[in-house]
Amino acid sequence: MSDNTREFHLSSPEQTTALAHALAPRLRSGDVILLSGPVGAGKSHFARSLILALLDTPEDVPSPTYTLVQTYPGQSGEIWHSDLYRLSDTSEVEELGLLDAFDTAICLVEWPDRLHNLAPETALWITLDPNGEDDTRVMTARWASPKWNAKLKDLQYE
Repeated sequence: MSDNTREFHLSSPEQTTALAHALAPRLRSGDVILLSGPVGAGKSHFARSLILALLDTPEDVPSPTYTLVQTYPGQSGEIWHSDLYRLSDTSEVEELGLLDAFDTAICLVEWPDRLHNLAPETALWITLDPNGEDDTRVMTARWASPKWNAKLKDLQYE
């Protein structure tokens, strides 16, 4: 595994939530997290947990499967959660305002393969892989931007 890759072994949805809660206070506007994995891998659960940790007041955090984007007022700036599964063309990414949000908000993007070449080079790529038939997951984080080194250093969860 390279220096810009970190693997997390998550044994339950609660551990996934704990990891999201540990990462949340380290995020700032302009941070983009791209979430990949098969249907049911836990992308929405991780995103929802992270968003709830960033909100001043808890609120319902629905999946943006049909709306494509949901926005929230976070403690350190706006939060955008997008699910691009139903996207048919990259021009729709621009119409959603997502490219501007990459610079001004904390963005969580499910199904980032739909971005093609529009994915920001500074993004944190997270892949969730089910590991067997139970609730265990392997989460692999990889990045090119040095800003993630500090954000992921000593990241602890229980």
